[in-house]
Amino acid sequence: MNCLKNTMVGLVVSFVGSVPLGYLNVIGLEFYSEKNISSVLYYLLGVVAVEGVVIYLTLKLAKKLSLNSKWKQRISIFTIVFLLFLAFSFYSNNESEITSTSSILNKDGLLLYPLLTGLLLSLLNFAQIPFWFSWNLYLLNESYISISSKPQTTFYLVGAIIGTFSGMLTLVISLSKAINYSNYHFPLTQYIWIIFLVLALFQLASMIMVKKKVS
Repeated sequence: MNCLKNTMVGLVVSFVGSVPLGYLNVIGLEFYSEKNISSVLYYLLGVVAVEGVVIYLTLKLAKKLSLNSKWKQRISIFTIVFLLFLAFSFYSNNESEITSTSSILNKDGLLLYPLLTGLLLSLLNFAQIPFWFSWNLYLLNESYISISSKPQTTFYLVGAIIGTFSGMLTLVISLSKAINYSNYHFPLTQYIWIIFLVLALFQLASMIMVKKKVS
């Protein structure tokens, strides 16, 4: 049961995290528009291969910290701040992300080797480190996942990888089918910040309730 729960939690978190329109999704859209679906799949394999390693390493570090009870309040505060930062970033930078990646789209060399391009760009995506570190801390400390055994860890990783892969693929195909590529605009990216804001408020409420119980 814990394995299935881990898979679903990992899938949901990574799917939501992969939906906002960033440069990884924009490059995926370019592969789909200029090449074919197989190029997109190879590109996404490169992306999730690196992300899988990042998730595993941050999960191990988060597990060590979660065992120390005195860190829990600090972790909760860090999580709230981080979620608010994500909410603010997605709220204020939806349009600037598209503009800042436009120069990348003009480099045809990136389209020649989709797997290597996915690996390279995912390695350069340093934002995924604090993203997964914060989420893993939160999920462990709130007991949404359990990684006391190797199968549980494996199922969580598999769910997270599937979530990222399917989320990016869904976004790429949706953009290419429903939106004019020269002036695309995906409504969900306007409101993704609300999800992070709600999560931050939920975490704040949980921390206040725990503090009241202790006092």
